[in-house]
Amino acid sequence: MFKWLLLLSFFANIALASDTECPAVTTIGDRRSDKNKLRLVQYNVEWLFIDYCSSANCPGSGCTWNNQTAANTHMTYVSNVIKDLNPDIINLCEVEGCDELNILKSQLDNSYNPYLLKGTDTSTGQNVGMLTRVDPIKTLYRTDAKYNYPIPGSKCGYTDTGSTGVSKHYITEFNFNNMDIAFISAHLIAIPTEASRCAQREGQASVLQSVIADYISRDYEVIMLGDFNDFDGTVLDVNSNKPTSQVLNILKGNFGPYAGKYELVSVAENVQQSQRYSDWYDSDNNCNTQSSKDYSMIDHVLVTSGIQKNIADVSFYHNYPEFCGSYNSDHYPVIVDLYF
Repeated sequence: MFKWLLLLSFFANIALASDTECPAVTTIGDRRSDKNKLRLVQYNVEWLFIDYCSSANCPGSGCTWNNQTAANTHMTYVSNVIKDLNPDIINLCEVEGCDELNILKSQLDNSYNPYLLKGTDTSTGQNVGMLTRVDPIKTLYRTDAKYNYPIPGSKCGYTDTGSTGVSKHYITEFNFNNMDIAFISAHLIAIPTEASRCAQREGQASVLQSVIADYISRDYEVIMLGDFNDFDGTVLDVNSNKPTSQVLNILKGNFGPYAGKYELVSVAENVQQSQRYSDWYDSDNNCNTQSSKDYSMIDHVLVTSGIQKNIADVSFYHNYPEFCGSYNSDHYPVIVDLYF
């Protein structure tokens, strides 16, 4: 019997180590308590890893959570925030895989289904996924398109050349009250004003712009959301951070090959500037959490006019303090309440 238990434990650990994806839509249901309301949340949950990722050494020295115990504690903190938010659809950045989404689901309730399509970021092993009470109508997919950078008109200051895809993203579709909606989630490359990252991120935004334009040409409404790792030069954040890139202008349809062909707006325009922050970064490494200069808005939700007219409320969830050693994420959720 003891040998059988050892074997079962061994195979269980193997199954856990080989993380999973869950992009397929096998059933379509709507488990909202109120079918006329939809709460949408964007949340970068900061290294939501329970399975060990060797390429990132996470949990371990490669990420915020140095060991399994810390990673499990972080998972509990994230689930408590989600319980408080009670979203119908929550888009999650920095997730390892569906094992983590299923653990989250087990700490919430059975009304959620997990969806995640693994990307190509082998250095971090991070992905984007969702938990949702409303199933999408299309299996999650990705585009393998590449874009050369620097793009024409770039002001990033990068003088070399390269080609990039979008390593962390997924695309799917929803239908609410006969409204066809393209749902596009992305986590773009980090460091907002560093020249090479700025230029590459403009290339990533250009890849996504063609996806957005294609959907709009087919009369879809669009929700484009995620951690874009960049500032909005029009809807300014709490510290009036200005981008050096055209990333937000590209995604909104104001710059690039499809400029003027469509228009997306930021839901953050419905929020007072003093509340527009979704990220804490200890820029001077002094752990001074009282300094507001370390806050910025790099998580965004962009929508077409058909979605915009259904918005009831927009807010940023700031119900936990940021500090060095916190088990909460270094990002805050963005909440969009809609009526359909």
